Amino acid sequence: MNFSKIIIGSLICLWVVSCKQKEQSSLQVPKENDFLVAIDSTLQLAVEQYSYLSQQVEPGVYPRTFQNDSLVTSDSGWWCSGFYPGTLLYLDEAINAPKLKEEAISFMADLKREQYNKSTHDLGFMMYCSFGNANRLQPNPEYQDILLNSAKSLVTRYNDTVQAIRSWDSAPWNRAGEDDLVVIIDNMMNLEMLFWATEYTQDSTYYDIAVKHADKTLRNHFREDYSSYHEVIYDEATGDVKAQITRQGASDSSAWARGQAWGVYGYVVMYRFTQDPKYLNQAQQIAEFILTHSNLPDDQIPYWDYDAPKIPNTYRDSSAAAIMASAFLELSTFSDEGKSETYYQSAERILKNLMTPHYLAQKGENGGFLLKHGVGDLPNNSEIDVPLTYGDYYFVEAMIRYKELNTNRRNNS
Repeated sequence: MNFSKIIIGSLICLWVVSCKQKEQSSLQVPKENDFLVAIDSTLQLAVEQYSYLSQQVEPGVYPRTFQNDSLVTSDSGWWCSGFYPGTLLYLDEAINAPKLKEEAISFMADLKREQYNKSTHDLGFMMYCSFGNANRLQPNPEYQDILLNSAKSLVTRYNDTVQAIRSWDSAPWNRAGEDDLVVIIDNMMNLEMLFWATEYTQDSTYYDIAVKHADKTLRNHFREDYSSYHEVIYDEATGDVKAQITRQGASDSSAWARGQAWGVYGYVVMYRFTQDPKYLNQAQQIAEFILTHSNLPDDQIPYWDYDAPKIPNTYRDSSAAAIMASAFLELSTFSDEGKSETYYQSAERILKNLMTPHYLAQKGENGGFLLKHGVGDLPNNSEIDVPLTYGDYYFVEAMIRYKELNTNRRNNS
């Protein structure tokens, strides 16, 4: 009799546990669905914000930021000029916004002049974020010609002795002399266009330059803990390192937050195109530095520099967070199961926190931009605690990537 009671009791316990597990499972799915609904709602907000923003600008006048209750703009030569049309194209892709697509095309008609600009390394930002997305969504010979000309212009800045692409021209403000060649970590983001050029033309020149630049950066931009300097100055005649410094961070020895984000994103792209394990390892090591840093807040929206004075009483950088989220999502697709989940969950946490009222503008706020609290260049008193056009671009990209990745994970489960 007692034995029977034990058996019956055990079966009841098992049934209760099973019911609780099913109940928990049924509760988890709506939570995930709720976040996807929130992303769709945020993308709809983005359409409304950028529809308003489009009424404040015209081709040749590009939105840059919003500060002191005024819209700040630039011409097509500013390094951020490609982000506005790129964001418009992403939004049309995400939820069908044909008027925004028309706006993007009208701006690109002005922007295309920059395909011959040999004075900047930022042609990837300017031309690939705009024409690259346009061509991805709707291949077009005109877009392809513009992208190829842009790649040709970019590689004119390559120095084979240094084996790197010149970022900034030498100037006293960047501490470089006439015989120096400056490389900044941001330049990793411009290599994707060179890989496209090789795929399009089958000319390996562009691919080889991208690889050489990435390898030179890997050797000299990173410290033992995988944090990076912002700027490395090379002797143009010998290729030797003359200085490793940080212009937009707290100090030469600090880890400027957006620089770390550029680095992890750039080496994820390198792995995507080359499948070379050293680039995957580099991206993972930079991610490890970021995610285990003692000064990374719980919400994973970083301070403008991981070593900034006055932490926690200093500025966060929403733009760095958006870049990180987008990079971590792609990195999760290349990594083994344990690391993959870490990167995925981190990106999810960042996006959820960027979508809170503290960071995400309400309709009609923020001059039409999405994210608040970005930091451009604090040491030089430029764009501090303001929206940034590239912050919005990578935020929208990250939301699109999250939705696509979530669909793939469900299909493969």
